[in-house]
Amino acid sequence: MPHQSPFKHHRFPRNMILCVVRWYLRYPLSYQDVVDLLAERGVTVDRSTVYRWVQKFGPELTKRTERHLRRTSVDWHVDETYVRVGGKWRYLWRAVDANGQMVNFRLTARRDAKAAKAFLNKAIERVRLHRPVTICTDKAHTYRRVIREINHRYDPHFDSIRHTDRKWRNNLIESDHAAMTRLLGYRQSFRSLRTAKATLSGSETIRTIKRGHIHNKQPGVKGEIAFIASLFAVVA
Repeated sequence: MPHQSPFKHHRFPRNMILCVVRWYLRYPLSYQDVVDLLAERGVTVDRSTVYRWVQKFGPELTKRTERHLRRTSVDWHVDETYVRVGGKWRYLWRAVDANGQMVNFRLTARRDAKAAKAFLNKAIERVRLHRPVTICTDKAHTYRRVIREINHRYDPHFDSIRHTDRKWRNNLIESDHAAMTRLLGYRQSFRSLRTAKATLSGSETIRTIKRGHIHNKQPGVKGEIAFIASLFAVVA
């Protein structure tokens, strides 16, 4: 039985919807900025419509990109940063590999051992057969305990994951945090964890596509447009 098209009941053209979603997720634009850019092209769209498109098609883009991802390396860099959600600071846990490819992210209300364990377990489960050999973190004691527990679960007699906690070796993800912060910094805080997760999911996926961490993508922004269009069977 064929899957129902995500564009069903939308009155605007598919390629325009994908263009709007890509603009918002790729560039430091507000919803009003996107509305104004469309108005310059003679298209009238409400901010709430752009918001709904981002919330719907951001996670859908992530899901459809999944099978095109390149295999991550076995050397990971893990750290957390802050995102404002509903007027409160929340914790954004992120992991990238040695090539800067996103492994996984998780947004939580707390920064504790339970959150760190859930994040790392989710990341390892996602990569399945090629789990990390090394994980580089800052000096937070939480990571050391959690990685020790994960190692014990896989093999009580052997540390299959080597933990490195020299802060200067984690510059890769620190700079990646900075790039993500610049992208999000121009916008108001997210309304809820649900909307934050949907937007972050799309943004991380767009950055993955932009960096070429996927198969069968041509270089440049035209390659990004063509790849995204192919995911949704749209003529670019």
